[in-house]
Amino acid sequence: MNITKILKGVLASAVLLAGSGPLLADNDWPSDIKIGTASQGGSYSIIGSGIASLISDQLGINASAEITGGPVQNVTMVETGDHQIALATLGPAKAAWDGQSTLAPGMEHKNLRALFPMYVTPFQVITLRKSGIETVADLEGKRINFGPATGTGGTYWPLILDTLGVSYSERFSGGSDAAGQLTDGLIDAIAFAGGVPVPFFSQLTVEADVLMFGLIEDERQTVMAEMPVFAPFNIVGGTYQGHDYDQETVGMWNFAITNREMPEDMAYEITKTVLTNHEYMTQVHSVMKDMLADNWEANQVIPYHPGAARYLREAGFEIPDELIGQ
Repeated sequence: MNITKILKGVLASAVLLAGSGPLLADNDWPSDIKIGTASQGGSYSIIGSGIASLISDQLGINASAEITGGPVQNVTMVETGDHQIALATLGPAKAAWDGQSTLAPGMEHKNLRALFPMYVTPFQVITLRKSGIETVADLEGKRINFGPATGTGGTYWPLILDTLGVSYSERFSGGSDAAGQLTDGLIDAIAFAGGVPVPFFSQLTVEADVLMFGLIEDERQTVMAEMPVFAPFNIVGGTYQGHDYDQETVGMWNFAITNREMPEDMAYEITKTVLTNHEYMTQVHSVMKDMLADNWEANQVIPYHPGAARYLREAGFEIPDELIGQ
């Protein structure tokens, strides 16, 4: 099924879309913008396409969602100006800001600016039930696909397992490819990070007898003590077919990021347009229910773009001056 056609239908039927037609872009706005997402089969590609459709329809900009390697690549593409907007978890964004990106080590990404909060990405594992793998400890010595190497899972799942003293044989690929590797017996598990429900996880529950799990409490506490970018997260039972139990794990906030060079009024209009079309975005992907201006405080690591901060302040939120970039 064509995702573009689906999104156009959703966009046409959404009841909260502001205004009756596109806002004509100012002369200093680019006519085209690229939004960095992640691999096909994950939440980012769906959400990014939804945001692109919304911006194109409401602001008169030709916005496109680009398939990428995920947040680590996305923030560097925005830093260099190759992409105008990135979807990114705060861990890779903060690492890049500090010059600790695994993709561009030593390059401080000081041009990054935050636009708006999206949702929390949980970390979870999926295996074939017949494998007997039921916990993180059971992953010892197993073949694990972590998703794209420059994605959130590809970056942080190896660090999680290293922190917990679990050895493994690593693989990296897009989500859909990882699913095929699991059902073909080429790997033992997929350790992934993505907004729930992860599309290819949901598909696997239909195609195979699978088991999902997160981190137990002791593991969570160990990981959060070592890496403060993580927070507790609970995947509610019933999120996936055949999994009526809660999955405790850890999660990381996702934000939309831009470059400081984006015109202030453009950043203002994009932030306003996306945040005021909450119902539409939740139709694009249910995880976007947390895409609320109230969650601006989740970001304390990347300065807000002045245009985004202006909208958030108009909406009644007290964004401190020190958290607004120039």
